[in-house]
Amino acid sequence: MHSDAPTSQPAPEPQPTSEAPMPQTPETAPAATATPAPAGSASRSPDEVAAALKARFPAVFASRSKPLKLRIQADIQARAPGEFSKAQLSQFLRRHTGSTTYLVGITQAKTRFDLDGQPADEITDEHRNVAREELARRRGLQQERQALEDQQRRNRAQLLYDFERTTLTEGNFCALKGVTAEELPGLLEIARKERAEQPPEPRRDGPRPPQRDGRKPGPDRRNAEPGRRGPRPQTPKT
Repeated sequence: MHSDAPTSQPAPEPQPTSEAPMPQTPETAPAATATPAPAGSASRSPDEVAAALKARFPAVFASRSKPLKLRIQADIQARAPGEFSKAQLSQFLRRHTGSTTYLVGITQAKTRFDLDGQPADEITDEHRNVAREELARRRGLQQERQALEDQQRRNRAQLLYDFERTTLTEGNFCALKGVTAEELPGLLEIARKERAEQPPEPRRDGPRPPQRDGRKPGPDRRNAEPGRRGPRPQTPKT
């Protein structure tokens, strides 16, 4: 290890913020009386429920951006009695209507659609505003996460830079930087990979532009005969 190690300690890395769970939406309202699902379908996962609904009602479930009719869970249980349990439909619909693609569809569409793909309820301003607010919240979280990742990457790059130039022992270096001896190898390995993945910087030694000495261009005398002058410029008459 080498000399001139900076004495500044890298900024602590904050922890990412987790998203809050989506509240129950109007589309997920359960049926008044739920029919028990058959025993064979009790262990269906949300993905299996999604595939079954897409196969049975492709007009609305083939696309995740099509807004669903209010209280569509009751319509599903009426059209497919005993095929899906109340818990399965509630879990699937919460995930389906809470997706970013679905929320974008709510902000852009004018009506909701029933199981046959026919227009049903109009989308109210209240529901449209709720979707916009949730999308804005998610964009803010995404920006925070991106800023956090960028800061962590810079911290690791600085740590590697200082480690490759310090004359301190590893123990003193860890104490200076506020990391443990167990954390240091992993952080350095990540920093080396990130450095290797960076695109090469563009070269700055390209062709130079022609130099200009400030003189005005004169007549081309390269092909003029020796000892012969060109025509004199005409003086305008006054």
